[in-house]
Amino acid sequence: MERGMETKRVWIFLLFAFGIAWTIDLVIYTSDGLANLQVGSPVWILLLMSMTAPTLANLLTRLVTREGWQGLCLRPRFRKGWVFWLLAWMGTPILILLGAGVFFVIFPQYLDTSLSMARQLLEERARTAGQPLPFGPAVLVVLQIVQGFAIAPLTNGPATFGEEFGWRAYLLPKLMPLGGRKAVLLLGVIWGVWHWPIIAMGYNYGLNYPGVPWLGLLVMTWFTVVAGTWLAWMTLKARSVWPAVIGHAAINGLGTIGALVSIGQPNPLLGPTAAGLIGSLPFTVAALWLLWRSSELGRRRVSTQQPSPAAMPLQHAA
Repeated sequence: MERGMETKRVWIFLLFAFGIAWTIDLVIYTSDGLANLQVGSPVWILLLMSMTAPTLANLLTRLVTREGWQGLCLRPRFRKGWVFWLLAWMGTPILILLGAGVFFVIFPQYLDTSLSMARQLLEERARTAGQPLPFGPAVLVVLQIVQGFAIAPLTNGPATFGEEFGWRAYLLPKLMPLGGRKAVLLLGVIWGVWHWPIIAMGYNYGLNYPGVPWLGLLVMTWFTVVAGTWLAWMTLKARSVWPAVIGHAAINGLGTIGALVSIGQPNPLLGPTAAGLIGSLPFTVAALWLLWRSSELGRRRVSTQQPSPAAMPLQHAA
């Protein structure tokens, strides 16, 4: 397949991915924004719908350009890639917890040893249930961490698949002719910019920080670059999209755990959530190491419809 056709597919994919998501974001913005965001609310449903835009872009681009259905990256390949499934499932939450820990070491005044936020959540749940819950705030925090490790990749996986089947399964291989490092960095920037409308509406960082919303847009892009490098590396090594789906789901499930044990008004651009500059430090270290040392990210590969022997492994996944 000629390089020009692949470039055309990249632009068509981006048109669909951004057009669908940003149209939904515009609907959210014109309907009071994220003010009424809670599980099950119309805004929550719209956000879930926007997460499917990259997957829809993958499918629509294949249909429009008659690309076909090879190279979907859907085969689990668990026998040879199980270690990357494990890294996604267990390693990602560890990076998140380390980031929160680093933040509280640097800013110990924001660590809520009394767990007042967790206590408030328990009281709200008790009022909803009509009776006291049988455990205290410390148990709630532990349960949140346990579910982040054990359950979040399963419960959040269907939603994060909506993004990963587009970003890491389709766009990443198309960008690999640029070279592995350039491809993952460019994809990280694209992924970050794609989030900009909801970040400008207060998602992740709120609206009470210096330089709102512009600094929030930049910090989110930094996070998507470093976290995206981690997800892209696992995708390339496993030759499957599923580790990225799992890792992304773990980020969504546990990424705000630091906020549950914080007090006061820490700068959200710094932390304690994983999307802050300090909260994302472990992802940054991992990304720098991978960009420097990983042979997978140092290769220049050709993305073609009918892969040659020298083509990237992703193109052989079905």
